[in-house]
This record gives sequence, C-alpha cells and structure tokens, in this order.
Amino acid sequence: MTDEFRIGGITVAPGETRRIDLPVVRLYTDTEMAIPVHVHRGGKPGPCMFVCAAIHGDELNGVEIISRLINSRALKSLRGTLIAVPVVNVYGVLEQSRYLPDRRDLNRSFPGSAKGSLAARMAHVFLDEIVSKCEYGIDLHTGALHRSNLPQIRANLDDGETRAMANAFGVPVLLNSTLRDGSLRHAAADLGVRILLYEAGEALRFDELCIRAGVKGILNVLRHLRMLPRGRARHTIEPYVARRSGWLRASDSGIVNHKKSLGDHVREGELLATIADPYGCELDRVLCDADGIIIGRQNIPLVQEGEAMYHIAYFHEPHEVAESLGMLQDSLLPDENF
Repeated sequence: MTDEFRIGGITVAPGETRRIDLPVVRLYTDTEMAIPVHVHRGGKPGPCMFVCAAIHGDELNGVEIISRLINSRALKSLRGTLIAVPVVNVYGVLEQSRYLPDRRDLNRSFPGSAKGSLAARMAHVFLDEIVSKCEYGIDLHTGALHRSNLPQIRANLDDGETRAMANAFGVPVLLNSTLRDGSLRHAAADLGVRILLYEAGEALRFDELCIRAGVKGILNVLRHLRMLPRGRARHTIEPYVARRSGWLRASDSGIVNHKKSLGDHVREGELLATIADPYGCELDRVLCDADGIIIGRQNIPLVQEGEAMYHIAYFHEPHEVAESLGMLQDSLLPDENF
C-alpha cells in the first residue's frame, strides 16, 4: 500500500477516512457542483474497490445502501481502500430525474471528455478520479420510474473472478449481461476493473429488502476479496445464472390488473395480467411465454400497446430460484409477511 493516494487533489493516508467534495462543473448560478466521496483506507494493504449510487438521479436505494455501509462497524477491520460515492449524478438527484439538464443519460456518456457536454465531463471526472484507481467496483441501480426490479446482479459472468464476486454477493439471481456502449461498466472493463451491477427496487422509492440485501452483498464481496475478515461460515443464498431474459409486452392499450408479482415462479401459458378498457371490458390477456422468474415488473396500472410489462429470467430450475428468493426475504426481513 502506497501512502500516496489522492482524489481531487486531497491525499488520504493509510488508516485515514476522508470525505471529499470532488468538483465537476460550475453552474450558471455560479454554484459549484461537486460529487460527494467517502474514502476509507485500512491500515493494512489490500485491494481498492469503489461503490457508487445514483448515476441515474432518481435511483435512490443505493444512496441509503452506501449510507449504511460507510457507517458499518465492520469497516473498522478494512484492508485496502474503499471509495464510496453515494450520489454520482448530483444534479439528477436534486431534480429527482434520471437525466442531466440536457436530457443526457450519464450511464451512456462514459468514458466522457474533459471538454464535452455536462454528462461527458461528469463521466470523465468520475472515471479518472475514482474508477481508474480501483481494481473492483459495485454500481448500484434500481428499476426505472414505475418499474421494480428484483434484487439481482448483472455482470460479465464469463470472467471467472467477476463470477466469483457475483456468487459472493449473495442474491439468488445472476444475469450474464452484455456490455453497453457508453456505460460505466463498459468503461471500467476497458480499464481492467471488474465490476458488478446491482439492480433492485424502484426509482424514487426506498425498499427495505433491497437495501438490506445490498448492504449485506457489498460486505460479502469485501470479505470475498479479503478486504474484511471472513468470519464464521454462515448459510448462504445459492445464486442461479439465468440462461436468458426478456420483456413481455402489451399487445393492447388499457388498464392493467396484475396477477403476478416480483419473484414469482411462472410457467409457460400462465396468466400474468389482464388488460381492460375503462368500462371493464377485457381487451387482452398477458400470458407467460416460458417457465421462469419475474425479475422486473411495471407498477403503474396503465399500459400502452407495445409497452414492456414483465421482465422474465429463464432458468433450468426456476422453482429452486423461487425457494432461494423466499430464503432471502426470510433472512433479511424475518418479521415481515409477503
């Protein structure tokens, strides 16, 4: 471990914890916009990992996950360096919007540019000051507005080390996800940084199960990387890799009556929802196209023709995945009824 570790021109020594405002841009109000960064360096050498949230400004679960993480007593035993960024897209959080002022998506703007758009400049600063200093990363997301995602990890599972991190995280559903141009994950991969994307919950809402699963999952990965002591062996959630996934779309416009929920094991031909007109006349029935698990669902009871309604992950043994999901709920929310 080198003593020379700097972010935003500020040096953080081994054994030190610092909160840094990383300058990004000055707004037309002459107000400086900065990304809040929490740096925790252990007293002993180890890897460097970042955890970030709110790249999309309306995805708030990750903000609470990082808040709980950096206040966890477990970090007192940290080896190496943890960089936690609770709010990347500061402007989006202020506006409660997924996007930046010019309607650009920050997660389609990497690697960015020092002289480009606001999104490009933010992406460039984040990649240069945070991601490039790390060997590993975890990017926290939720579903979009009016859509919920089941706790899941998306990653390049063809890479053995990344697959081991995903297994360690400890949620039942793993998706072998391709890289998208302009995404943080794509830019990190180009730098040789192994990264997990955690998807859970809905935009502009806190979900306690998703938050607890996220905190526990990050700590599990830190233990896997030996940045934290392994501790006693505990019963772990068995992860399952989806062979593929896809969205079922509405074939008509109308009012939705959902019959199935997130995490449900559904079978080919099973009724997922009905679509009716305002007079209650049924227009269409949404049927499952294959056996699988619902990992994403539209929440608003209104749908336009062609709109995505259910995201189904397809497994060889979907009933076993459903059992693991039940175990996850029981272990994290033992007093709750679902």
